[in-house]
Amino acid sequence: MEQGKTLNAFVTIVLAGILFAGIIEGGIKAIQGFLQLQVTPARLVSDFVAIAGVESTLINVSTVGFLGYVFLAINRLKLSGASLAALFTMMGFAFFGKTLFNCLPIMLGVSLSALLVRKKPRDYALIAMFGTAMGPFITFIAFELGVKSVFSLPASFSIGLGIGLILPPIAISMLRLHRGYSLYNMGLTAGFLGLFAASIFHAAGADILPLETWGTTHNPILVALLPFVLLVALFCIVMEDPKNILALFRHSYLDFRKILGMSGRLPSDFSDLVSVKGAFLNMIILGLLFWIFLLVIKAPFNGPVLGGLFTILGFSFFGKHLKNVLPIVIGIMAAIFIFDKDLYAPASLLAILFGTSLAPICGEFGPLLGFVAGFLHLVIVDRSCAWHGGMALYNNGFAAGLTATLIVSIIDCYRSSKAK
Repeated sequence: MEQGKTLNAFVTIVLAGILFAGIIEGGIKAIQGFLQLQVTPARLVSDFVAIAGVESTLINVSTVGFLGYVFLAINRLKLSGASLAALFTMMGFAFFGKTLFNCLPIMLGVSLSALLVRKKPRDYALIAMFGTAMGPFITFIAFELGVKSVFSLPASFSIGLGIGLILPPIAISMLRLHRGYSLYNMGLTAGFLGLFAASIFHAAGADILPLETWGTTHNPILVALLPFVLLVALFCIVMEDPKNILALFRHSYLDFRKILGMSGRLPSDFSDLVSVKGAFLNMIILGLLFWIFLLVIKAPFNGPVLGGLFTILGFSFFGKHLKNVLPIVIGIMAAIFIFDKDLYAPASLLAILFGTSLAPICGEFGPLLGFVAGFLHLVIVDRSCAWHGGMALYNNGFAAGLTATLIVSIIDCYRSSKAK
């Protein structure tokens, strides 16, 4: 199959499978729970599985995913490594923060921003999708602020549009700070904006404290969800040339080896620079190893953890591979044990999964600096959520952006001094 058809088939099967599982398992109650999620506070950490149940969460994940998929189609953007990363990040955070209600205004606002600067909305489409990290701000205005009136919903929608209008220029500026060495550029953008928003509310006498709804049960459907996605990815590899499977996997492995030699620095679209089948194999290997790791340490397969896994799957097409994430994870684990942190606490587990945003530092500067980056990331992420009150969903992206900026600034300073 062609690249576009393969990726479209992959996304369609995954979204349909998740939606089917949610509806079949939950029925009418699952739909009612899905509607409840639309009016639920979505700030970090709001585990939708613990709040509304597995089935309702799966429906939310699939509908948010379909929103992103349709948005790409409306903007006539083909699926690629970047768009797949954006789509799977939206789906991942639909397990714990994103809903149709709080995503749509921001996406429309970013599209309007493109028109105001005489660009096509498609030019900012990925910013719009990643920018849904600010979704909790909308639900906060609509359902948490305490000023409930007929104007709450219109006000939250209008503020969502306003956030979308200012996201692109901030995102472009933030990218210059870390120079593409943090994969979650919108995390730094959303955290920066969320910090100002939380400070304004603090000045007005309305302090915003992070939430912590964190499920600890092992649901078989959630445990099986990642293997299902990986099996679909394997199926897509096979469908490239079903008559020559051995040769196909040999070529896929060779392409995977090429991916391992890349730094992952933004933008690194593995499907475009190498091949789709190589990127799928990278997804399967990376996703399977993280899944096994979570099983071995007996971590809960709740909404936030599934969100981390889905985000890793998306970025396995756009910057992450085993060679550049492993030293980051080791550095985070070392910091957890040295500072006597609880491995099963939300901050620790999510840092292990989302801290892989720093993969380009390891890919570019080597495993030692990758280890240092992971170590520093755990230190900063433990505090950064309180700064924005959970308003920005990509808190690890915020911390990773700060960490990357620190490390890259020091390296550039010494490099320029040495050159002189």
